[in-house]
Amino acid sequence: MKVVIVGSGNVATVLGKAIYNAGHQIIQVLSRNENHAKELAALFNSSWGSFKSSQYKEADLYLLAITDTALYHLDQYASLGNKLVVHTAGSVSKDVLKNLSSSYGIIYPLQSLVRSSSPAEIPLLIDGCNPDAITIIEGFCKTLSNNVTIADDQERLKFHVAAVIVNNFTNHLFAMADEFCKIENIDFKKLYPLIDETTLRMQLHPPQTVQTGPAIREDIYTLGKHLQILSVHPDLKYLYLKLSESILKLNQKK
Repeated sequence: MKVVIVGSGNVATVLGKAIYNAGHQIIQVLSRNENHAKELAALFNSSWGSFKSSQYKEADLYLLAITDTALYHLDQYASLGNKLVVHTAGSVSKDVLKNLSSSYGIIYPLQSLVRSSSPAEIPLLIDGCNPDAITIIEGFCKTLSNNVTIADDQERLKFHVAAVIVNNFTNHLFAMADEFCKIENIDFKKLYPLIDETTLRMQLHPPQTVQTGPAIREDIYTLGKHLQILSVHPDLKYLYLKLSESILKLNQKK
């Protein structure tokens, strides 16, 4: 397929690479920042430009890899008639595109994407405004990934919430632990095997069944010692208390 990518950030870059490597032709990259558009377009031997309507080229699919906020301000884009247009957001309805084209949908990567990496697997959640759009989007996405699922707006939003919890929140806890280790002069890298083991267990068992630690044991003595250490780290102490409380509550529901 001939593809126009609108956007030049992490999602545009990683999905663009997947599209290009799958043998599709990226004929144009457009971005608010023309220098970024030029840099990304160079990877795909394509043309580049700004959002100006006169610069759109004829394509089979227009991929809007832009911020959620920008999706609510599409009046700056040209009407694309019946051309297939998709956005990549997890929490924005597909209908935000209804004034841009009569054929539209979603390609949402359920993965943490940064332009410097190429994930081995990118699960794609898709949807379309009608069965024909869904069929085209699904066929296209199956050339990019072996993990393609049709999910409506509400299902995709729920996946997005879960993704924020398991990825963004977890990464923040890593960052907090890393900062704690630096202040306390211990090596955060020593925790890497523990992180790997935790992730592996979660893939093999329901997470709640492999929960360990002082909170689930109701080990008040150890919890108290930890909180004493954290007394000079108030933000981390707060998180420690709240998460320990949450572990206890979830365990009591068994």
